[in-house]
Amino acid sequence: MSRTSAAHGRRMFTGTDTSGAAPVDYRFFHARGGNRRLVVVFANFQAPDEYGWSTGVLDTLRANVLWIRDSFDGHNSYYLCQEGDFGIEDSVAALIDRFVTALDLTREDCVLLGTSKGGSAALYFGLKYGYRNIVSVVPQFRIGSYVENLHPRTAAHMLGRDATDADVRALDEALPALVRESAHRDANIYLISAVDDPQYTTEIEPHLTLFAGYDNFNFILTDSPHAPAHDRVARRNVPVVMALVNLLIDGIAPRIGFARNGYEDPDTRRPAVDAHLRATAAPGTWVEAPQVTAPEAGHEPVRFAGVAAGAAQVQLWENARFLGRAQVAEDGAWSWTPRAPMARGEHVVKVLALNAHGADSERTVVRCRVRNDREVAAAA
Repeated sequence: MSRTSAAHGRRMFTGTDTSGAAPVDYRFFHARGGNRRLVVVFANFQAPDEYGWSTGVLDTLRANVLWIRDSFDGHNSYYLCQEGDFGIEDSVAALIDRFVTALDLTREDCVLLGTSKGGSAALYFGLKYGYRNIVSVVPQFRIGSYVENLHPRTAAHMLGRDATDADVRALDEALPALVRESAHRDANIYLISAVDDPQYTTEIEPHLTLFAGYDNFNFILTDSPHAPAHDRVARRNVPVVMALVNLLIDGIAPRIGFARNGYEDPDTRRPAVDAHLRATAAPGTWVEAPQVTAPEAGHEPVRFAGVAAGAAQVQLWENARFLGRAQVAEDGAWSWTPRAPMARGEHVVKVLALNAHGADSERTVVRCRVRNDREVAAAA
């Protein structure tokens, strides 16, 4: 076991438990303020270093946090099996139990959290082993078919290269059968999906009725332009997930039922509010959003230009990456030319204005497409 530094003064421990059939890598930090809860985190596909929710978002939790790595002989496994042998599941279950016992907690004191593959694991281990609180974001229920169709290397690792259709169907049924037959119907379950996730209609909606009879099953369906795909649902719902986990580690299990959230409109204009702010905001705090008059169809170099009344400079960003800045002339005009040609394809550039006091404006979005090496056109 080794110790590394973590944000917010938490000491992060990393280690490998080799007492079971499969070695299990983990990360852990202690609770703050004597909190008597443990959050167990399972990883999604493409999670950094195979640890889920490991970007620092959980660093402020008051609870103990145990991250479990889903990497066994270099492959993902849904924390379940390798070549049909469920020794991985046994090893992971034993690791969690050892931490619960060592912390002098019970399974009612735990919150199991995961997204996608990790969401399936949170449901599976929570219901099979009797952990009280489960937060599962966009899980897969038909695991066998899912990995066979979309992650064939994972399927081969989990079931073996000679797996039969019967093996796939058996893995498909593992989680649904557990939900139907689990004796732990007093679990507090929070399942999150999104209308624009293609997996909603195949993995989530057909299995919602399985939770009939559970005392506190809650389903949140996100309808948001910020959750347009499977891998964006968790990102859109970070505030929701953090609210749920914080309530659960504080001993509060909310009853939400079936709810929808979202409905944002990123293109909403607020002229009345803007007019009020323009007239009443403290000096130096109001900045008009910049106007963008270019790019338009033409040859390279690509040039961005427009007007930013009352601003000192404008900045241009793409995908949270700073592109550059331009000084604003007395008449409000500004222009900026990239030092290197922009890459071929679509670009969504956000332009903001800043005044001399450092206050910034709303962002103006510019959608461009570089069609070839020498032409750029403003997208419709």
